[in-house]
Amino acid sequence: MIYLALILPVIAGFVLVQLIKPNSKHLQLFLSFSGAYLLSVTVLHLIPEVFSTQQEHIGLFILLGIVLQTGLEYLSKGAEHGHIHGHDFEKKIPWLLLGSLCLHAFLEGMPLGVAENRSLLYAIVIHKLPIAIILAGFLKNSSLSKGYVFIFLFLFAIMSPLGSWVSGNYSFIHQYSNQINALIIGVFLHISTAILFESSENHKFNLQKFIVILIGFAIAFLSL
Repeated sequence: MIYLALILPVIAGFVLVQLIKPNSKHLQLFLSFSGAYLLSVTVLHLIPEVFSTQQEHIGLFILLGIVLQTGLEYLSKGAEHGHIHGHDFEKKIPWLLLGSLCLHAFLEGMPLGVAENRSLLYAIVIHKLPIAIILAGFLKNSSLSKGYVFIFLFLFAIMSPLGSWVSGNYSFIHQYSNQINALIIGVFLHISTAILFESSENHKFNLQKFIVILIGFAIAFLSL
């Protein structure tokens, strides 16, 4: 069930792009909601959980997660939080972009294999849907062949379930589950704050975006 839930956002994003042309303004609002929800789950649930173990240097792994995501975004040009541009796609598959997105998706799925966490699952699904829509839209309008587009989206879709499966089926990974979770916290902190604080046009106050963010915070708090 978890595997299917992790794949569905990519399928839904592809189908939506084929059937309709999503409104960019609505997408940005949905992206803001997903960032707020992801940040809330991270702060209210994941961070207290990893620090409750009282393991030494757990904060260091959070910082490493931030550094790791910074490096991945250098390769993906910020695709994890919706910053994709038409010139990113040429006649051949952009392997660095694909690799960084797949590694990001693989890592975010790993905590779900160690312990069932519905709040985290919902946060990942809500985060992946607008990204999948934006990614599918740019792939559709790119010069890549349909075969390459399918390969790109297929690999991106299976990475989170694969990360969950690997962490759930290899017991030695459980020994480092808190460190892995801390690493993912750093990744989520970077992505969610980038979504919330970098997407404002000219850094102007946007009332609609502010309300959507508050709704994301409220829903995440009530769900926890």
